[in-house]
Amino acid sequence: MKKTRMRMISTLLAATLSIGGLSACSKKENAGSSSSDGSQSSGKADIVIGTANGSLCLAPLHIAIDNGYFEEEFKAAGVTWRVEEIDLGNISELVASNKIDASTQLAGAMIPQVDNGLEITFTAGLHTGCTKYYTKDGSGIESVADLKGKKIGVPGIGDSSVIALKRLLHDNGIGVTTENLEVEWVVYGLTDLPLALQNGAIDVAALHDPVAYSAEQEYGFKKILDLSTDEKFANEYCCMAFVTSRLAKENPKAAAAYTRAMLKASAFVQANPKEAAKIQIDNNQCSGDLEVNAKLLGSYNYSPSVSIASKTIIDAASELIRIGELKADDPSEFVSKAFTTFEGVPDSYKYENGSFTEVK
Repeated sequence: MKKTRMRMISTLLAATLSIGGLSACSKKENAGSSSSDGSQSSGKADIVIGTANGSLCLAPLHIAIDNGYFEEEFKAAGVTWRVEEIDLGNISELVASNKIDASTQLAGAMIPQVDNGLEITFTAGLHTGCTKYYTKDGSGIESVADLKGKKIGVPGIGDSSVIALKRLLHDNGIGVTTENLEVEWVVYGLTDLPLALQNGAIDVAALHDPVAYSAEQEYGFKKILDLSTDEKFANEYCCMAFVTSRLAKENPKAAAAYTRAMLKASAFVQANPKEAAKIQIDNNQCSGDLEVNAKLLGSYNYSPSVSIASKTIIDAASELIRIGELKADDPSEFVSKAFTTFEGVPDSYKYENGSFTEVK
C-alpha cells in the first residue's frame, strides 16, 4: 500500500508547477509559429505566447492551443501568432526583453512586480485558488490567527502564497512589514517543503497543488487555510491571463483575440475537467494520473471572468497598499495600469453542448 501511494505521489510531483521555474515534461510537437491561416511559420509574429509543459494549472493555456481556440480567434482577427516554450520563473526577463507578448501567471506574485515597473497588464481571470497551507497535527496551530512568531515555509519571498498570507495575517493583527515582522519566512524548494514540515524545520508550509495534494495524502498534514474555499479568497482569481503593456497599446486586436481564446479555454476546463486533463496528458503537456488530475482541476473554479479579475486586482492592490507592500498610493491608478479591458471581449464564456455562449 505504501509503495502504491509513493508511486502516485512521484507521478504527481512530476506534474508540479515550480514557481521558481517550471521544468517541462516534454517538448510539445508543432508548438512553433502559426500564421493567421494556420500554416506553420518561423517568421515574425504579431503575438508570441509563452507556454510551458509540466503544469496542471496551465490547463487553459494548453487547451487554447490544443483545441484550436488561438487559431480560431487569431485567424478571425487577422493576427499572426506563435507559441514559445519558456521557463515561467523568467517571465519578467522575457517580458523586459520582448521575447514574449502574452502568457498566464499567478497574479499575487506579479502584482508587486507590476508595482516595480514590470510592463504587463492582466486581461482575464482563469481560475481560483490552488494554494493551501498546512501544519502538523499536535502543533497547536489551528488557524492563521495562531501564526505569530511561527516559521512559515514558502517557495519564495515573492511567491503568491506569501502575498495572500500577508493580507490575511494583517487582518489578524500580525505584523508583516519589515519594521514589524512577527512571522519568519523560510524559503525551500516547493517539493522540499513537505519534508521540511514533517521534520519540524518549519511550523507551516505554503504549498501549491499538486504538491499540496500529494503532501496531504502522504503525511496527513492538517490544512489551516485553503485559498479555494476561504471566505476572503474563494472569489478571487489566483491565475490570470496577461499581455505586455506594449501589445495592449500597439495591437489591441491581438490582445483581445488572445483574451477571448483564454476565456473560452478556461470555460472548457470548467465544463470538462476530465477531458481537459486527458488532453494535457495525451499531448505531453502534463504527466500524472488522469483521475487525480481531473479531480484537482475539478476542485478549482475555472469559470473565467474579466470583471471579477479586475475586482481581484483592485482588492489585492488596495490591501497591499494599506499594508505598505506596494509603492503605489492610489489603488485606482495602479489598477488602470495593471488591468486592461478590450473592445469585443465579453466578460466571460460558458461552454455547453459543444459550443460557447457569451456572458455579458
